Amino acid sequence: MRRASSRRSSGVRRRAPARRARAAAGVVVLAKYPRPGRVKTRLARAIGSEAACALYRAFVLDLARRLRRQRADLWWAYAPARAPFAALVGSRRCFAQRPGDLGTRIAHALAVVRRHGYGAAIAIGADMPHVSRRALAAAASALARGADVVLGPARDGGYYLIGVRASQPVLFRDVPWGTARVLDVTRRRCRRLGLTLVEVATGFDVDEARDLAPFRGVVQSRPREFPCSRRVLARLAATTSRRQ
Repeated sequence: MRRASSRRSSGVRRRAPARRARAAAGVVVLAKYPRPGRVKTRLARAIGSEAACALYRAFVLDLARRLRRQRADLWWAYAPARAPFAALVGSRRCFAQRPGDLGTRIAHALAVVRRHGYGAAIAIGADMPHVSRRALAAAASALARGADVVLGPARDGGYYLIGVRASQPVLFRDVPWGTARVLDVTRRRCRRLGLTLVEVATGFDVDEARDLAPFRGVVQSRPREFPCSRRVLARLAATTSRRQ
């Protein structure tokens, strides 16, 4: 499109380029800056802290690349506060997580994004770089149609995605984070509060060694989507083979 013209001789006023419309729902990824011993500690017990850190870094980079290609309205909530996270993901849409437990951090991240003018906000973690386009689209669509809360159930009994249209602090207080009860507790609270709940497809986080095999399967089926994770997994496989 051409720029609007101020010339009157033609008698035609051209329109300025249309700006990209803001999405109804903003997406925020909660992530840590990758440092050995600080990320993927459960996975590190099996593959070592350096390898676990390299894999987590790959998760963040692949997720940033995938979501940019999907043209998601993407934000990052990171920790620790002084980490050079914006340089890592190549985005200025970054803010530090609020100190506290996971519930405090999720609630704060959702609130920050909603304050930027979105009608709803969706939070995910960097533990699931393979989060599906369909799940994100379904969550945004459900919120746009009036759902109060959207959850993406995880196989371990938690959830990998939560979306809200308004502040719902009760959903994040006194939750047994890190246990198989998280999803059930959140469902029951939604019912108790009379909140409309929609659930999208079940997925899995990569938290432990047993999660590597299914994640490797996803990467092998769509290698172009996960270039960073593919390289780290290949190095990990080679290291394991040499040890055997």
